[in-house]
Amino acid sequence: MCRPNMLQLLQVAVLWLYLLLPSLLCDNLRCYYSPILEKDKKFEFIVTECPPDELCFKGEGRYGNYSALSARGCMPKRDCSQVHKIRIRGTLYTMSYGCCDWPFCNSCITAKPLYVTMTLVAVAVMAGSL
Repeated sequence: MCRPNMLQLLQVAVLWLYLLLPSLLCDNLRCYYSPILEKDKKFEFIVTECPPDELCFKGEGRYGNYSALSARGCMPKRDCSQVHKIRIRGTLYTMSYGCCDWPFCNSCITAKPLYVTMTLVAVAVMAGSL
């Protein structure tokens, strides 16, 4: 049976510190922000940091069966999954919101961020080297 050496134990300890430190420091969630815009309008996403107890959201405005508006940002957890009417330029849209709780989860991609996958690969590699 092979026993781990000190360098390998140090690598594992640093990895755990890297994974747990943000939650220990109460680091706020980072999300993408964009104002309510028509779907065909291009907007350079802005990275924003949510206040405590807020989640990332992605909003969609519908006019009948047509998805016409989109928005991104932060919102309180209690307001997630809400639906309300909004009037823009005389047209009434139905805005619905969905929230998520990991960094940059309100991007266009619905999968979890790449860094989660990279972290799992790093753990697998390090566990294999022990």
